[in-house]
Amino acid sequence: MKTIYSTFNPADAQLVWSQLDAAGFGAEVSNETSALSLEGYALAVGGIDVRVPDDRVEEALAFLKAEPGIEGA
Repeated sequence: MKTIYSTFNPADAQLVWSQLDAAGFGAEVSNETSALSLEGYALAVGGIDVRVPDDRVEEALAFLKAEPGIEGA
Protein backbone atom coordinates (compact mmCIF):
# COMPACT_ATOMS: atom_id res chain seq x y z
CA MET A 1 0.00 0.00 0.00
CA LYS A 2 1.20 3.49 -0.87
CA THR A 3 0.08 6.82 0.51
CA ILE A 4 -1.43 9.02 -2.17
CA TYR A 5 -3.04 11.65 0.04
CA SER A 6 -2.11 13.02 3.46
CA THR A 7 -3.90 15.57 5.59
CA PHE A 8 -4.28 16.71 9.19
CA ASN A 9 -8.07 16.92 8.80
CA PRO A 10 -9.95 13.64 9.33
CA ALA A 11 -12.93 14.86 7.28
CA ASP A 12 -10.66 15.47 4.27
CA ALA A 13 -9.16 12.00 4.61
CA GLN A 14 -12.60 10.41 4.81
CA LEU A 15 -13.82 12.35 1.76
CA VAL A 16 -10.88 11.20 -0.35
CA TRP A 17 -11.18 7.65 0.97
CA SER A 18 -14.91 7.52 0.20
CA GLN A 19 -14.36 8.67 -3.39
CA LEU A 20 -11.65 6.06 -3.93
CA ASP A 21 -13.64 3.34 -2.19
CA ALA A 22 -16.75 4.03 -4.25
CA ALA A 23 -14.62 3.78 -7.40
CA GLY A 24 -13.29 0.38 -6.31
CA PHE A 25 -9.67 1.27 -5.60
CA GLY A 26 -9.45 -0.68 -2.32
CA ALA A 27 -8.29 2.39 -0.42
CA GLU A 28 -7.70 2.56 3.32
CA VAL A 29 -7.15 5.31 5.86
CA SER A 30 -4.16 4.98 8.19
CA ASN A 31 -3.00 6.91 11.26
CA GLU A 32 -6.49 8.33 11.86
CA THR A 33 -6.97 6.75 15.28
CA SER A 34 -3.49 7.77 16.39
CA ALA A 35 -3.95 11.29 15.05
CA LEU A 36 -7.22 11.72 16.94
CA SER A 37 -6.13 10.08 20.22
CA LEU A 38 -4.51 13.12 21.79
CA GLU A 39 -4.19 16.74 20.86
CA GLY A 40 -1.14 17.26 18.68
CA TYR A 41 -0.81 13.61 17.67
CA ALA A 42 -1.79 14.39 14.07
CA LEU A 43 1.50 16.24 13.75
CA ALA A 44 3.40 13.54 15.63
CA VAL A 45 2.28 10.76 13.26
CA GLY A 46 2.73 12.91 10.16
CA GLY A 47 -0.94 13.31 9.37
CA ILE A 48 -3.74 11.02 8.30
CA ASP A 49 -2.94 9.03 5.18
CA VAL A 50 -5.13 7.61 2.44
CA ARG A 51 -3.44 4.61 0.84
CA VAL A 52 -4.12 2.42 -2.18
CA PRO A 53 -2.53 -0.82 -3.42
CA ASP A 54 0.85 -0.31 -5.11
CA ASP A 55 -0.43 -1.34 -8.51
CA ARG A 56 -3.27 1.22 -8.43
CA VAL A 57 -1.30 4.35 -7.46
CA GLU A 58 -1.11 6.07 -10.86
CA GLU A 59 -4.72 5.27 -11.69
CA ALA A 60 -5.94 6.51 -8.28
CA LEU A 61 -3.96 9.76 -8.56
CA ALA A 62 -5.42 10.43 -12.00
CA PHE A 63 -8.89 9.71 -10.64
CA LEU A 64 -8.45 12.17 -7.76
CA LYS A 65 -7.15 14.91 -10.06
CA ALA A 66 -10.31 14.55 -12.13
CA GLU A 67 -12.61 14.77 -9.09
CA PRO A 68 -13.97 18.27 -8.39
CA GLY A 69 -13.42 19.55 -4.87
CA ILE A 70 -10.46 17.36 -3.97
CA GLU A 71 -7.39 19.52 -3.74
CA GLY A 72 -3.85 18.50 -2.97
CA ALA A 73 -4.04 15.15 -4.68
